[in-house]
Amino acid sequence: MTESLETLFDEVYTKFKLQFYQRIFQRLNAREATLTTMEAFSVEIIDALGTPTVSEFAKFVNISTANATYKIQSLIKKGYLRKERSEEDRRESHLFLTDRYHDYKKMGTNYIDMVVQRIQQVHSPEEVTAFKLMLESISNDLMPEIELP
Repeated sequence: MTESLETLFDEVYTKFKLQFYQRIFQRLNAREATLTTMEAFSVEIIDALGTPTVSEFAKFVNISTANATYKIQSLIKKGYLRKERSEEDRRESHLFLTDRYHDYKKMGTNYIDMVVQRIQQVHSPEEVTAFKLMLESISNDLMPEIELP
């Protein structure tokens, strides 16, 4: 019997997560264990938000600005983030990800690229277009709780 849409969606999502976690552990075993789990989540959130201010990051994750500042300082010391004063409001600083973060991020995006290539090899251009339209609808219409810049 065919599995439910929910089960299949969860399975695909889980496979992407697990592949990413495998790559992280391989990297940790090889040489570098610099990010805690919460720091890894934090930089991924900052990446998704674009170049948020400290207060925008704090608001999104629902923590105090002081707690966010502490997390951000740790990420700056580890070389994953840098802060720049806002041109509009000199009291605020925007968060920018460094090349070190982008190298870390490639661990996950390389797998996404591979899966997309496989999709394009196995399915017709019409099926790929239909899949793309479905993903756009899911992202833009069916997930209003999370807004990306």
